[in-house]
Amino acid sequence: MPVLALPFPDIDPVAISIGPVSIKWYGLAYVAGLLLGWWYVKRLLSDRALWRSGEPPMRPADVDDLFLWVALGVIAGGRLGQVLLYEPRYYFSNPLEIFKIWKGGMAFHGGMIGTIVAMWFFARSRRVEALSVMDLVAAAVPIGLFFGRIANFINGEVVGRPSSVPWAMPIPGYGPEPRHPSQLYEAFLEGFVLFLLLLWLIRKRQALATPGLIGASFLAGYGALRMFCELFKHEEYSTVFSSLPVTTGFVYSALMAIAGLIGLAWVRGRRPT
Repeated sequence: MPVLALPFPDIDPVAISIGPVSIKWYGLAYVAGLLLGWWYVKRLLSDRALWRSGEPPMRPADVDDLFLWVALGVIAGGRLGQVLLYEPRYYFSNPLEIFKIWKGGMAFHGGMIGTIVAMWFFARSRRVEALSVMDLVAAAVPIGLFFGRIANFINGEVVGRPSSVPWAMPIPGYGPEPRHPSQLYEAFLEGFVLFLLLLWLIRKRQALATPGLIGASFLAGYGALRMFCELFKHEEYSTVFSSLPVTTGFVYSALMAIAGLIGLAWVRGRRPT
């Protein structure tokens, strides 16, 4: 290991262990993201000044049911996304592994699709504006992204490319070469920075008064920030698009950013003048 490389923090991936039962940091990250997101969405709904004509699309009490739908969408979509978008050969060769979600393996892009489907069904069942439901959840998603990427770092997964930057560090299982802590880049940009950007739009630009604006801003912002972070990712993440000099996540994020820009143009076009 080079003398100037930072040591990788020796944190046990298992946060709590009681007899045969163990709880990993990854699972706690999902729980923390969902609980804090649930609280944040309730706060947004309670502030009538943020909404058009002072009328939120639903009651704060409805968030309890909404986040049950969202949790199911995240888990089902995230797992199917990992299977279909990132490692189809492995899982189709080992189909029983698809159901072993406790081993890890959740794709954000798949989880996003699953969440969108869940939110649409929720909105139809409650007869509320689907775009406003999506805006609320999009505003809270960076909270979960932040905790999820910190858990990735603790687990030593989703690693970066070899680097000589002063903060590079060797990752267990990937040799002695120091690498970019790309998980921390993502936690900061996709979690903290994106959350503040959406909060600014909500508080200073009254974005929640225009259904679809926060959702489209999230797609464009996350897609762009994730594309930047993917430049520092380990080359092995190019499995699906191996013929391209970029990672699989970069390609999916580029499509996401384009969809967000199209959404912003569409929202602006339908906004009352």
